[in-house]
Amino acid sequence: MAKKNLLVITNSFPDKDDKHIGGIFVKEQLRYSSAHFDEVYVIYPSAFGVGHRPKDDFRDYTFGNARVFFLGYFNVPLFLRVFRGGFTMLMARAIDHLIDRKKLRFDMIHAHFTWPSGAAAVRLKKKHKVPLVVTEHTSLTLRKAIATGDPEFLNTWMASDAVVRVRKGDIASIASLGVPTEKLHYIPNGFDSHRFRPMDTSECRERLGLPLDKRILLSVGGLDEVKGHSYLIEAMEDVVKTSPDVVCYIVGDGSLENLLKDQVRQKGLDGHIKLVGGRPHDEMPFWMNSCNLFVHPSLSEGNPGVMFEALGCGRPFIGTKVGGVPEVVTSEDVGLLCDPADEAALARNISVALGPKWDRAKIVAHSSQYASEWVSKELSELYDRLLSKG
Repeated sequence: MAKKNLLVITNSFPDKDDKHIGGIFVKEQLRYSSAHFDEVYVIYPSAFGVGHRPKDDFRDYTFGNARVFFLGYFNVPLFLRVFRGGFTMLMARAIDHLIDRKKLRFDMIHAHFTWPSGAAAVRLKKKHKVPLVVTEHTSLTLRKAIATGDPEFLNTWMASDAVVRVRKGDIASIASLGVPTEKLHYIPNGFDSHRFRPMDTSECRERLGLPLDKRILLSVGGLDEVKGHSYLIEAMEDVVKTSPDVVCYIVGDGSLENLLKDQVRQKGLDGHIKLVGGRPHDEMPFWMNSCNLFVHPSLSEGNPGVMFEALGCGRPFIGTKVGGVPEVVTSEDVGLLCDPADEAALARNISVALGPKWDRAKIVAHSSQYASEWVSKELSELYDRLLSKG
């Protein structure tokens, strides 16, 4: 099929240098799937005075054949609670003005997150008469939407030509609301297996200035309640009693940073837990390859990209039974899982995992089915089917 142009609308997207990595999974997916199109336009709309605004160093940029636009626009905060249709109407209008100003021409829309990006994209689909794919990434938000039959979500899915979910187990739940099963597709976020691959541990530690004589745990994620870092800190209190040479590095920033640092100090774990803040995504392969174990104590997930990246580097995944994690960590050959918010079970799993010599080659082989090349192939086939109908 002749190449065409793709418009991507997303609730978040990284800056040019990947210092701010919100939505990094969208960018990583595009590094591969964009080759299926002549041009790709990415629009990250952010309303003035409503929720998170991109930092000042966010500027429009280009990578590969993709042009990225950070769109600031006016919206009404009250609409988030009482007139969400009005919110997406103003959002769609702002995106359409950008499309006109930049003379963007596209043959398909792919929206990441059902709301508000997907709901706004439905309005653009109707005007521009192009097929629409919506990928749903959230976990708690999705569960609430399904439980309440949220009309904004349901109407968006019904108006879309395809709905992609990153966790296989949610497909049936979405279908139970009446969304036709032929519209529903399971495609995980995937990971870049060329970047996240096994490397020499000592060399990676030296590059990052990490100790060579310690066993290192790594946890990566935003410092908010849902990521469960407070339970990891509690678990570490038990772990270091029998493994005093263990140091846990937590990479990420967020609203709970000071509270978590206080918790570390109160537990007397300053020498065993280091909160190092956010790090550029280009550094993450070195962090992954520096650790003995990757620990992800999350309370809720869709399908965390860091899970695939850790496995791709041959690192065992010590995490929780949330979201799509049990669909990926299916064997104790690649990791150990426990219930969320159970620091005692998490501590036991970490201590057990510190014992054996893991077969890193087996872990890498398991991760290969989630590589971006496979995800790109699945998406390309979906794109072709939808475009051929037009």
